[in-house]
Amino acid sequence: MDLAIPILHLLATGFMTGLIWFVQVVHYPLFAAVGHDAFRDYERRHLQRTGPVVGPPMLVELACAIWLALSGGTLALIGLGLLVVVWLSTWGRQVPLHQRLTTRRDPGDVRQLVASNWVRTIAWTARLPIALTLLLQEASV
Repeated sequence: MDLAIPILHLLATGFMTGLIWFVQVVHYPLFAAVGHDAFRDYERRHLQRTGPVVGPPMLVELACAIWLALSGGTLALIGLGLLVVVWLSTWGRQVPLHQRLTTRRDPGDVRQLVASNWVRTIAWTARLPIALTLLLQEASV
């Protein structure tokens, strides 16, 4: 296999891992500090600006993870499984919470957003050494 796919996979996974840690530790907790009157506009702007930043690397990562899993290997399948967890959490939990937050500021929803985002943070963090290992394995072949 050409090294392009494992390299692209590692880059996308590394980017998303770093970004999710920033979101988890800095960005989401700061939602609680946004005033009630400004919150809905803030949340709408957050969604508008976040999509173009996370969408392309998430799609690249998914395509590469599928490609690597189809190429075989237990580790690639585990990595893909973790990515499925990320996507299920994103669309099943974070996106609905963000949608609710565009209509009203609810401190409980903000707390749930921070708490539930740990699923993605842990899954992406676990994916990073897998992506590195897959690249190193392919480079040594």
